[in-house]
Amino acid sequence: MERGPLSRFAIRWFVCSLGLWIAAGILGERLNYDSRIGVVIVAGLILAIVNAIIKPVVVILSLPAILFSLGLFMIVINGFMVYLVGWLYPQMQIATFGTAILAGFIIGLVNYLVSTILEEK
Repeated sequence: MERGPLSRFAIRWFVCSLGLWIAAGILGERLNYDSRIGVVIVAGLILAIVNAIIKPVVVILSLPAILFSLGLFMIVINGFMVYLVGWLYPQMQIATFGTAILAGFIIGLVNYLVSTILEEK
C-alpha cells in the first residue's frame, strides 16, 4: 500500500515529536519543554518542516564535509536542525549546541528504529 505525501509527513512529524520527547527524557534539564506535551508536538512539527525544507539545502552545501568525515558530519547537521528549532520555538529550551547534537543523534536513532519497524517488505 502506497502512502501519500501527507501521511508520510504525518509519520515524520510523529517520529520527530517522539524523538524530541525521548531526547528530553534522556538529556533532562538540558533539553527542557516544561513537561507540556503540546510543546513537544509543536516542536516536532517545526522539526519536521525544517528537515523537509532546510536540511536538504544544508546537506548539499555541506557535501564535502560529509564525504570527508564519511557521513559523521550528518550528526552535526542534525544537531543544527534541532538547535534551529529551539531558536524558532523558544518554548523548547536547548541549553547548548552540544545538547542539540546529542538530541539530534537520539532523534536519528528513533527515526531509524521507527522506519525499520514501519518499512514495507
